[in-house]
Amino acid sequence: MAKNHFKRGELYSVLNAMAATAIARRLQKNFRNNGIEITIEQWSILYHLWKQDGLNQQDLCNKTFRDKPSITRLIDNLEKQKLVKRVSDKKDKRVNSVCLTDAAKQLQEITINIANQTMDEALVNVSKEEIETVKNVLQKVYDNLTT
Repeated sequence: MAKNHFKRGELYSVLNAMAATAIARRLQKNFRNNGIEITIEQWSILYHLWKQDGLNQQDLCNKTFRDKPSITRLIDNLEKQKLVKRVSDKKDKRVNSVCLTDAAKQLQEITINIANQTMDEALVNVSKEEIETVKNVLQKVYDNLTT
């Protein structure tokens, strides 16, 4: 019989997932409280498009670590909300660029401010040094597992 060498709170992936889930839930709540009816997953797509409008679906898969069916569903829902539109590539009709609408552009400042406020809530009593340490450790873990 295998022994569990880790207690629930000691396994880094569990701690990381717990923190990420708590932040996502709070951000979703803060969006709702401000009358913004998008999900965190949809917001992550918009966030990358605000950085670089017109990304194709594969680029969004890579940037958000999601698979193609998930990205397709998210973009479909964002289109229904009139926040993005698909534009066929002139050279390759199989490729769609995802472009922001004016409505999505209007959400950028307020949602980023809400996200920053949410992170401020999450990081109360956490020093800049502690934040840097966590960022460095998580980056090393990621690098170790992806190289």
